[in-house]
Amino acid sequence: MPDLLLELFSEEIPARMQGQAAADLERLTSEALAQRGLRYEGAVSHATPRRLALHVAGLPVRQPDVREEKKGPRVGAPEAAIAGFLKSAGLSSLDQAKIEKDPKKGEFYVAIVEKAGRPTLDVLAEILPAVVRNFPWPKSMRWGAASAEPDALRWVRPLHSIVATFGPETEEPEIVPFDIDGVKSGDITYGHRFMAPQAIRVRRFDDYLPALDRAKVVLDAGRRRDIIAHDARNLALANGLELIEDEGLLTEVAGLVEWPRALMGSFDENFLAIPPEVIRATIRANQKCFVLKRNGKLANRFILVSNIEAVDGGKAIVAGNERVVAARLSDAKFFWESDLRTRLEERVPRLDNIVFHERLGTQGARVKRLEDLAYDIASRVGADPARAAQAAHLAKADLVSEMVGEFPELQGLMGRYYAAAQGKDASVAAAIEDHYKPQGPNDRVPTDPTAIAVALADKIDTLVGFWAINEKPTGSKDPYALRRAALGVIRIILENGLRLPLLYEFRLAQSHLRVHANIANDLLAFFADRLKVYLRDKGVRHDVIDSVFALEGQDDLAMIDKRAAALTKFLDTDDGKNLLAGFRRAANILRAEEKKDGEGAFDARHAPNLRKEHAENVLAAAIDRARNETKEKLKEEDYEGAMRALAKLRAPVDGFFDQVTVNDPDQRYRKNRLQLLHELREAMLQVADFSKISGDAPQGRAPGA
Repeated sequence: MPDLLLELFSEEIPARMQGQAAADLERLTSEALAQRGLRYEGAVSHATPRRLALHVAGLPVRQPDVREEKKGPRVGAPEAAIAGFLKSAGLSSLDQAKIEKDPKKGEFYVAIVEKAGRPTLDVLAEILPAVVRNFPWPKSMRWGAASAEPDALRWVRPLHSIVATFGPETEEPEIVPFDIDGVKSGDITYGHRFMAPQAIRVRRFDDYLPALDRAKVVLDAGRRRDIIAHDARNLALANGLELIEDEGLLTEVAGLVEWPRALMGSFDENFLAIPPEVIRATIRANQKCFVLKRNGKLANRFILVSNIEAVDGGKAIVAGNERVVAARLSDAKFFWESDLRTRLEERVPRLDNIVFHERLGTQGARVKRLEDLAYDIASRVGADPARAAQAAHLAKADLVSEMVGEFPELQGLMGRYYAAAQGKDASVAAAIEDHYKPQGPNDRVPTDPTAIAVALADKIDTLVGFWAINEKPTGSKDPYALRRAALGVIRIILENGLRLPLLYEFRLAQSHLRVHANIANDLLAFFADRLKVYLRDKGVRHDVIDSVFALEGQDDLAMIDKRAAALTKFLDTDDGKNLLAGFRRAANILRAEEKKDGEGAFDARHAPNLRKEHAENVLAAAIDRARNETKEKLKEEDYEGAMRALAKLRAPVDGFFDQVTVNDPDQRYRKNRLQLLHELREAMLQVADFSKISGDAPQGRAPGA
């Protein structure tokens, strides 16, 4: 079956846009083909710094014929309606239509419209210009004489040529004919900008790919990544060094070159006195180069990726990069030494000039809140309050340093370096860096108590502040990373085994913000959703979290985690599954009867003298034992023990439903039995709200219900 080859060759495609652009080209073309009934075997898109390419395999030669029924007006409808129907259906008279009957609407006309499929080549000539003209570049431009026209093509950079061929393997493919602002489709592409700029005639993807390879262009981005990684590691190894892996930089550099070649450069060893993270950030940001280490420490070497095979082996390219790296490191060394001359305490007043958020004040005002909140939290996480307050006071000071001004990604880290160099307590220095952590699911969690206190204060203040001004996450939008902040609080608490009442901390943060609105419960519900995500990744069911969170005042995450783990284990047993079924029976019966007798009609304790069946006595005694035992176990925070106590209810509950008619004709016995079921429900609700547990409802009806 025929294939489509499409290449859009332009001046430059920024590396950050290439992956999405390739995906968009495939998506837009695939959607357009599907809308026109053209199915295919597969599609693959590619991007390099100068071209987008798409290969669609296994297209049919033409569209399938279409036969559809077009419903018309009722028989006897006005003449104008009949005329409109005939015109839209392509009929010359009603004799060409048929009449169908509808039981409700009566008789109406139906036209059978048969439409022959068009040649795929013609359809492609219609589809592809629309794909190009409507391409969703985040930034685009117009150029040349045509740019004055209102409907001029917009592209990321000037579009130079288009390859568009279609045909089967056994025949010479045809060019898909179209023209966009003077750029005509054809079968000519171009190789590497410098090493093979000549025109190349291509027929289909199978010869396009090797033709580009011969012309010093590696089309596949994944292959370019592999080449860079492989060559960089080998070059490092040959020099007794180790590459510091950087996936983000690797992807970016693979988008900057079409013919990657790894080379090694060096810089003056004296620059190694600068913090290694600064050296790495400088070389990475300014030269897109990889850094190396020897025996675990940063080495004065780096790896750059060239786009050409230089005749001198790359000496001139390396020398040019070394000059730029030296200049950038000189700047970094100046920033480092300049920053060290100013103590962190002296920088704090300058935070009053930095707006954190227009409705939440400056960073200076925020630091004062963090000091108070970290001081309050410290005693509950095993930290020294005065030390925690000092760390919070200095936590944001590096935001006004030269180095962080140049490299914002180093905030916190530079504060730690400055604090250590200025003789601050080691835990204070560590807290300055770690209070931002964790910043993602794979980031480490602070473990030092001082860092924990400041990190929690920072995140809780952020969450309470944005909740107070009603700037909450909505759908996929979370501009202030509040989901990440909440998940950070959860991880810090659970992974450090902390007991921290969240509602108290929220209200404390509110008092420092001078916010009086009742936001704590709403924020706690947000945490419940985040906790579900966190625990679901660890294999805990979301409904189990709901059942534990539903208990009044449950804001102790460590306790919720332990209780959820015990409940999960319990529900996996036969006793747990059967008792859950018994709970549902009891709850369903109570719900139905409360609709008749009124809410709370059965809340009073049952009367022992009205128990006349043996199974009632057995269940009543079992409920008393379970109630007392679970209460004791919950006090001891022995949640597995509480579950074992509930498990003892299984046999008495089964016996009760097997042998007792709840809705006894005598209203005294009926009410007493419903009160007993209410006591069963309440005993189980001490442990978790079992009504929140999902699962199949019990089959059939309870006897006598």
